[in-house]
Amino acid sequence: MEAVRVQAIASQSLSTGSIPDEFIRSEEEQPAMTTFNGPAPEIPTIDLRDPDQNKVVSSISKASRDWGIFQVVNHGIPDHVIAKLQAVGKEFFELCQEEKELYAKPPDAKDIEGYGTKLQRDPNEKKAWVDHLFHRIWPPSSINYHFWPKNPASYREANEEYAKHLREVADKLLRFLSLGLGLEEHAIKEAVGGEELEYMLKINYYPPCPRPDLALGVVAHTDLSALTILVANEVSGLQVFKDEQWIDAKYIPNALIIHIGDQIEVVSNGKYKSVLHRTTVAKDKARMSWPVFLEPPGEMIVGPLQQLISQPQNRPKYKSKMFKDYAYCKLNKLPQ
Repeated sequence: MEAVRVQAIASQSLSTGSIPDEFIRSEEEQPAMTTFNGPAPEIPTIDLRDPDQNKVVSSISKASRDWGIFQVVNHGIPDHVIAKLQAVGKEFFELCQEEKELYAKPPDAKDIEGYGTKLQRDPNEKKAWVDHLFHRIWPPSSINYHFWPKNPASYREANEEYAKHLREVADKLLRFLSLGLGLEEHAIKEAVGGEELEYMLKINYYPPCPRPDLALGVVAHTDLSALTILVANEVSGLQVFKDEQWIDAKYIPNALIIHIGDQIEVVSNGKYKSVLHRTTVAKDKARMSWPVFLEPPGEMIVGPLQQLISQPQNRPKYKSKMFKDYAYCKLNKLPQ
């Protein structure tokens, strides 16, 4: 069990109006010093129901090359399914600490599933203003229900319903990403795991923070996944690094935010970009987000697609390696 959760620290900090030193970022990272406040471009928003599907493919491909991130609307997941997912996640984080700790990640665990606080090693020993819950939601063979909260009682039903709809959206996005590179529609999905692709849900809980100008919820990073599909509550906080500036992502109710992850950057041989992003926190409200990371099975070797490196001018820019080795190096800040 980790000694102190950020939720508990936040409760103490709100009464003092200050935060512990280990959460105060350097000036190069502090949101108040580094967020761009002028007119900034908006993250592309794409209507998946646009009757011109060639336009959709082109828009997704362009956004993935230029931004590494985009939002999709009319994606087919009913609003009530998203609302239920968010409601049960919020209820879990409002439980007493003792009950949440029943789902804590074991101290000696090699996997990231479970309730916890610290995830990545930080050489500066600074801490992120966030608690989280990780567990897989697909495929059934990868699910460990030990980490699925039993309270609220509808937690499992809400997550299974969301997973069912999400898989349809993911298949469509992976298909469009393949077509956008002139590949067969199944090429990228097969390259990152095919039907064995694992869906890892993370619930991020960013408690109210008395000094949001000094702290970060999640530090700047790219996702080690193939693709990340995220919904958030109405409290803004996602920022994207674009044109040497940190810019805020616009909140669109019930939109899905799609991040290109490291593995799609690798299989596309750099044509699609893994997005550098971070999360800020709010003073008076808790921010929450529900990213689902689409990850290859651990033993799978991921590398640039042969179709994209067959010409002499297109040499591979990335090593082929087992996903579990890639993930280990990334989480422990070791060179790839």
